[in-house]
Amino acid sequence: MGSGIDAVVRTAVPADVDALTDLWHAGWQDAHAAILPPELVRWRTRESFRERLADALAQVRVVGPIGSPSGFCMIHHDELYQLFVARDARGGSVAPTLVADAQARLAERGVDVAWLACAIGNERAARFYEKCGWRRVGTMVSRLEIPPGPFDLEVWRYEKRLAPAA
Repeated sequence: MGSGIDAVVRTAVPADVDALTDLWHAGWQDAHAAILPPELVRWRTRESFRERLADALAQVRVVGPIGSPSGFCMIHHDELYQLFVARDARGGSVAPTLVADAQARLAERGVDVAWLACAIGNERAARFYEKCGWRRVGTMVSRLEIPPGPFDLEVWRYEKRLAPAA
């Protein structure tokens, strides 16, 4: 499905959780483990991703068959909150399709300017967001929840003005 035009977005279902957990854990490790502080990396376990997915499943949108999605995206308020794509689907239509879906959902909510946080040093993601029309506006501190308590992480902040919903 990586490069085809058949990337259809749907809402995640419970049968997707195991595959999404593996996808998110692997994608997070690929993109973040080498560039983020070890005290955060140690808390980003497979189980932590599974719990976060289960808590937000109704807000998770995916591309791919039930039980075997190729990528997922979550929005939260006015933020494109999470975007991860399976290794074998990177560089194709999955990520742009998920971003377009997230932008449309945000616009439907009345969001004029959406934002996202990107780990400082995640150059691949930064190039992708810029290609999708997002603009880096600076850095910000993102407060992440981990078991010992809040963890503050400086990240790049990207923004995009969304077209109003018709």
